[in-house]
Amino acid sequence: MAEHTKGSMISGNPAKALIGFTLPMVAGNLFQQFYNIMDSIIVGNVVGEEALAAVGASTAVTMLFVMVAIGTGIGCSVVISQLFGANQLEKMKTAISTALFSILGFSIFLSIVGSMINRGLMRLMGTPDNVFEEAADYMQIYFFGFAFLFLYNAFSAIFNALGDSRKPLLFLMFSSLLNIGLDLYFVAELHLGVAGVAWATLIAQGISALLSFFFLMRKLQGLKTETFAKFDVSLLANMVKVAIPTIVQQSIVSVGMLLIQSAVNRFGSSFLAGYTAATKIDSIAIVPMVAVGNAASTYTAQNMGAKKPQRIGQGYRLCLLMAVCIGLAIALLLHFTGDGFVGLFLNSDSSAEAISIGARYLSTVSMFYFVMGIMNVSNGILRGAADMRWFLCSSLCNLAVRVSLTYALADATGGMIILWANPAGWAVGLMIAGFRYFQGGWKQKQII
Repeated sequence: MAEHTKGSMISGNPAKALIGFTLPMVAGNLFQQFYNIMDSIIVGNVVGEEALAAVGASTAVTMLFVMVAIGTGIGCSVVISQLFGANQLEKMKTAISTALFSILGFSIFLSIVGSMINRGLMRLMGTPDNVFEEAADYMQIYFFGFAFLFLYNAFSAIFNALGDSRKPLLFLMFSSLLNIGLDLYFVAELHLGVAGVAWATLIAQGISALLSFFFLMRKLQGLKTETFAKFDVSLLANMVKVAIPTIVQQSIVSVGMLLIQSAVNRFGSSFLAGYTAATKIDSIAIVPMVAVGNAASTYTAQNMGAKKPQRIGQGYRLCLLMAVCIGLAIALLLHFTGDGFVGLFLNSDSSAEAISIGARYLSTVSMFYFVMGIMNVSNGILRGAADMRWFLCSSLCNLAVRVSLTYALADATGGMIILWANPAGWAVGLMIAGFRYFQGGWKQKQII
């Protein structure tokens, strides 16, 4: 059987392996969020508050599908990581081929369904009439590019599964810069408004997906193996077992945003614009903690595949330290400068109320980022070990707490329950995942 060492985290110093793997993931995810946030900054400043509200009304839906795409890729990568750690390279290549064919078909199906339900979904969410048409147009273009979105995230997840987090970083940097350039051209020069932002994202993701495919094929050719099957139903079944709970977990943030946004839409466009700007900042701020959790998952999967569960405890403690330190540092920054960050999206003279709402959200929620970081690391261990029942339980309870609090108290608090719903959900998710980690049942789980 072929030998492999590059990208493996099953030997050597866990700290060196995890830090070297995590830093490019953090940087890459930041770039991904950076170009998403630039859409809103350009639209809010060039077109105006209503255009930003239109993007905001679409954000919860688009982020839901982005998280489905990310979850699909990560779910498949757990199986690929375990096969890589076990040095079963022929079977690993079959798993990669199976995943890519399946994800392509799934993305086309979702693209068709999304286009059919687009306007109905916007109505169901209570999108304000003054931004409805622009929001619906944005969503329609976004649905066209689903194949690029899903494959691009799948390629990134596969590179990460093989211990190569640098290639996704380079592709994300390229995609970010291209997207920003296209945003400026389509919105500021061609005056395409919200639709221009959507087209810029589609084109940037399409080109990046093609580049990722080319480099992935080159990497796999470098792993010398015997012939392998292009599709395997049993491997697909194993990946689905991990992918479905992972999709649910990755979608928790977006499902929560979708349901919470439906609850707060009725508080007016200023509230919506402030909330949209704050959640854009929030989505960037939590990226490092999410990346640390994903790194813990890959590290765990490789070591479970290599039959070295004793290394996982060391990795867990290191990832906890990284997540807590990062979370507290970001909280300190946002607690005192939230209004300045929210002000990047809005005109300070005409949108004072929106800026105040967004800044209040950030200063409160950011103080609990360290809780979210610990929860993500604990969930990452469970996912990497394929302990999907407990992983899913933690994720669903997190969502249930956030949504139920928002709907129960939105009217009584004038919508400001959003300040506390997320931290409460994170705390519940952490208690469940933390209990399972220390109880130790995950050590007996394995998917391959």
